[in-house]
Amino acid sequence: MIIEGKPAKINHSIDRVYDFLTNFNNFEPLMPEQITNWKSDNNSCSFTIQGMADISLTFGEKVPKSFVKLVPLGKVPFSFSLGLKIIEDNDSTIVKIEVDADLNPMMAMMAKRPLENLVNVMASNINEALEKN
Repeated sequence: MIIEGKPAKINHSIDRVYDFLTNFNNFEPLMPEQITNWKSDNNSCSFTIQGMADISLTFGEKVPKSFVKLVPLGKVPFSFSLGLKIIEDNDSTIVKIEVDADLNPMMAMMAKRPLENLVNVMASNINEALEKN
């Protein structure tokens, strides 16, 4: 199941956005409020989704100035990846976030809304997080 978030228009250069999104220390302000116990370094992070699971992520792929893929590290409740597409758009940058999750139909129904919320909250928080960074 692939869930695409709403594209976010970022008022920064593609270089700045890519550099920001390739350091997990920048991700905490992007997360929804249900994410707690955040820990990170440049290349990985771990956190708790309230009432659900503890998750650790690392970079699975980095394509300079165009794509970043986050993948689970260790045991997770289901297989998934988080892709961040980065597109230059004149004086700004567009970021599209999507989750690719391997879920059975019953789990997909239950997880769809929280995963949509995740990608949309992350996208909507990027501009503000970049301003503070």
